[in-house]
Amino acid sequence: MSIIGRRGIHFLRKLSAENVPSDLIEKGQSRLIDASLTLIRESAKLRGELVRALGGSVASTSLLGVPLGHNSSFLQGPAFAPPRIREAIWCGSTNSTTEEGKELRDPRVLTDVGDIPIQEIRDCGVEDDRLMNVISESVKLVMEQDPLRPLVLGGDHSISYPVVRAVSEKLGGPVDILHLDAHPDIYDAFEGNVYSHASSFARIMEGGYARRLLQVGIRSINIEGREQGKRFGVEQYEMRTFSRDRHFLENLKLGEGVKGVYISIDVDCLDPAFAPGVSHFEPGGLSFRDVLNILHNLQGDIVAADVVEFNPQRDTVDGMTAMVAAKLVRELAAKISK
Repeated sequence: MSIIGRRGIHFLRKLSAENVPSDLIEKGQSRLIDASLTLIRESAKLRGELVRALGGSVASTSLLGVPLGHNSSFLQGPAFAPPRIREAIWCGSTNSTTEEGKELRDPRVLTDVGDIPIQEIRDCGVEDDRLMNVISESVKLVMEQDPLRPLVLGGDHSISYPVVRAVSEKLGGPVDILHLDAHPDIYDAFEGNVYSHASSFARIMEGGYARRLLQVGIRSINIEGREQGKRFGVEQYEMRTFSRDRHFLENLKLGEGVKGVYISIDVDCLDPAFAPGVSHFEPGGLSFRDVLNILHNLQGDIVAADVVEFNPQRDTVDGMTAMVAAKLVRELAAKISK
């Protein structure tokens, strides 16, 4: 566990050692969580009011940062990703228009409700069961402000579980998921952690939050990953057969008969030549244009999405992967908004 990951545990132990009553600790944790949810609620309300006042929007992308990294099995750097992605989105080296011609400075295309204060909550000793609920509730608060739709900035891939759970519960049924990743992240409980970033899609499928799960870009998968895939009926498209599968994957039609489409992009779906700022280098991945072709051609109503596992601590000095993650966010925002 990293130094950052231990901070909350040490703080709680210190309180316990000082014989601070447990109910006092619990009340303090609840106040902090309530304040955090209030911040997200009011921020989303303000953005929703603005978009509705402007009119003409059926769906509008709103960023929500979840700077969580402690469920990573290797490096915890993804906790620092959301502000780096935001900085790159508005970098002066490029303009604010997406490839399909949408203007990001139009609030009907993109707004931002800020970050959930993950580390501050953990620093008060809040355990993961409760933390995952905070993430889910925050996502629901964004969705309550129609026409806002959440585009979540990770963070490690463990955040996808509470986000998808919230989306499915809020919409009243399962979604179809397009998951781009080098890894299937479907271990039952990797290294004993049910909330591991390598187990998020096992939790999603167990909960019945997805009808179809399509995993694209896979090139690091073992026996358990394949067995879990078969158990849950996952459609796994490995890179070794990508040339054969390309036409199908670049012409996907998802979401019919369910509540819509959820897209989850782990930045390591890309070959490290395109995105070196990730925790797990897996050569032989997708090109950036491969990913954009899949996204641009996808037919379906995208109700929410996430971009995860960008690790600024492994990025190049000029922030190349931050720009890559930002471009993914920009193009997803354009795809969601309408």
